Amino acid sequence: MQKNYNTIQAEGAELIAISADDEDETKTTVEELNLTFTVLSDVDLKTITAYNVLDQTTFAIARPATFIVNSDGTIVWITLDLAGIRVPTATLITELGKL
Repeated sequence: MQKNYNTIQAEGAELIAISADDEDETKTTVEELNLTFTVLSDVDLKTITAYNVLDQTTFAIARPATFIVNSDGTIVWITLDLAGIRVPTATLITELGKL
């Protein structure tokens, strides 16, 4: 997602990732991968559970997922991704263009 972050922003959107890792692990990941978008820690899994993306095989991590939330906070598009396979940026751009 980092390599496509500028394209996402050019569509007037913002990218936010949520991790089940604690704050220190999340910070380390951000630094190691040179991420410039916001990455939040959800170690208590409250947000991950609320968005119904808790991995049911481990109950300790989130399933890979992508949500588009419009400016009034309504979820307008969702995809549940496969581990290691993310939704293509072109698909996100198409969906953002529909807003």
